[in-house]
Amino acid sequence: MTQTETADRVRSTLATVDWRRRTFDLYRRARAAATPEAAHALWREGRDALFATHPASPLLPEDAAGFTTLPVPDYDPAWRFRLRIEEAAPQALDVETGTDGVVHFDRLGTVQVPGVGSLDVWSHGGYAGGLFVPVKDAGAGRPGGTYGGGRYLLDTIKGSDLGGVDGELVLDFNFAYNPSCAYDPAWACPLAPPGNTVPVAIPVGERYGS
Repeated sequence: MTQTETADRVRSTLATVDWRRRTFDLYRRARAAATPEAAHALWREGRDALFATHPASPLLPEDAAGFTTLPVPDYDPAWRFRLRIEEAAPQALDVETGTDGVVHFDRLGTVQVPGVGSLDVWSHGGYAGGLFVPVKDAGAGRPGGTYGGGRYLLDTIKGSDLGGVDGELVLDFNFAYNPSCAYDPAWACPLAPPGNTVPVAIPVGERYGS
């Protein structure tokens, strides 16, 4: 590896670290906000700023040039839930991500979302632990809908966490967001498996495309 390649790798790695640092802080401030609506406004503003200006933004150069804001509808309180994790049969999931190698998940349980259905709750099998809850809804891959591979509700290993204690999780679909691979094919992201695919369209959270 040349000195230039080494310097580029260091710069890229530090940019990713800073992106995650800022993401953790953004969700910390969202959890501390006075209302869910205020938290959502803060979250939208923070993510727009990161996508527009941060060196680790997943936007491709041709997309970054005309970027103004992520397509996120106004907050709808009907899509915020506090749900208890229920017991489910053990299940394992191994995802080849390319950048991070094979990422292992174990099913921790399920949550029953009113009007939506069941979602699997996954625990990260790596040393860092954490929770992962993706969701793929009926609008996935459709014009004006959501990303075809699904969106993330929780990915605590990377900071996206709205809270929850005593066996419960806060799942707020207004905060559902696209994985990085939705914007840059160089990323290979864990996508929503069958247990995280639901038969209804979810009209809130980050949209995809036009």
